[in-house]
Amino acid sequence: MRAKLTYALTAAVLVVYFVLVGSRGVLLIEAGTPLTVTFGVAVLILPVIGVWFLWKNTQFVRKANALAAELEAEGGLPVDELKRTPSGRIDRDSADAVFAKRKAETEAAPEDWRTWFRLAVAYHDARDTPRARKAMQRAIALHEGRQPEAA
Repeated sequence: MRAKLTYALTAAVLVVYFVLVGSRGVLLIEAGTPLTVTFGVAVLILPVIGVWFLWKNTQFVRKANALAAELEAEGGLPVDELKRTPSGRIDRDSADAVFAKRKAETEAAPEDWRTWFRLAVAYHDARDTPRARKAMQRAIALHEGRQPEAA
């Protein structure tokens, strides 16, 4: 729940920022000189890119959460079997062992979105965020019946 609140707050702050930047771009365009119009258009590009990125990220999170809910309903969510340090951090060796198990499961059933979802969780636990995201994108594509992008 804390992650959802943090994401919502960050998204709200970004939207406010995009509006402020966009309004400055419009003001520059309204000034009417070739230089200010050029700068105004350039400034407007930033919020457009930002809104697109925020939208794509939000869609990704919503789809990943939907997969998690479906997997939970099936009773297939990965069980937290990770050892932790006294401070609560995940033990690296424990994460690596679980990752090896999840990777073997995925190699045995590469067309099952469930194995890719669990592999994404294992990547995340091993602190490999880029690969976690790619594995989750593959799980989403398989779930939607799309051909996943080549890794």
